[in-house]
Amino acid sequence: MDLSLLQRINDFFAGHDSVEDPLVAYANASEVLFLAMLVLAFVLIAGRHRQDVRRAVVAAGLSAGLGLAVAQVVSRLVDRPRPFVSHPHAVHLFAHHAADAGFPSDHTTAAFAIGTALVLRFRGWGIAILVLATILAATRVGMAIHYPTDVLGGAVIGAASALVLYHPAVRALLHRLADAASALLDAIARSTVGRLAPTRS
Repeated sequence: MDLSLLQRINDFFAGHDSVEDPLVAYANASEVLFLAMLVLAFVLIAGRHRQDVRRAVVAAGLSAGLGLAVAQVVSRLVDRPRPFVSHPHAVHLFAHHAADAGFPSDHTTAAFAIGTALVLRFRGWGIAILVLATILAATRVGMAIHYPTDVLGGAVIGAASALVLYHPAVRALLHRLADAASALLDAIARSTVGRLAPTRS
């Protein structure tokens, strides 16, 4: 079932370059894109929602970090070969990848951790990120880098990590951390603007 579903998506990619090319490019750039989104939101969002956005960004980043830490432990315990390693002649590999363990998917773990953390705080923004996370997961399967259960496992770990950090006691700690980081950033920005401002003679 796992391999059969992978092969269907993989064969679709092989026969539809107009779909495969942009999706593979997106998957390859996804780490940078998701990180850039969080950094830009933390730095650039202004107005009355700024504090809430910065808290959400910190929660999303830490959720991804927790999820990836758990995923590393699970990966070592399960040590499941990737599809292109187990079935090299049955799938098309669309990008070079190390032949390390494939369960769970790190990309999917981080993406779903971020999306879940955001949907708990900003529903519309979070849903959009979860859609992107789902596309990323399907693309990693289509590329023959992961089995469907690899990305499913990553999605579960990522979402669970975000839910753990949404516990009221933990959330309060994250808010204090985010507020401290926000105050530090604002102080640096004010200092930088002050140094760059022209002095009157």
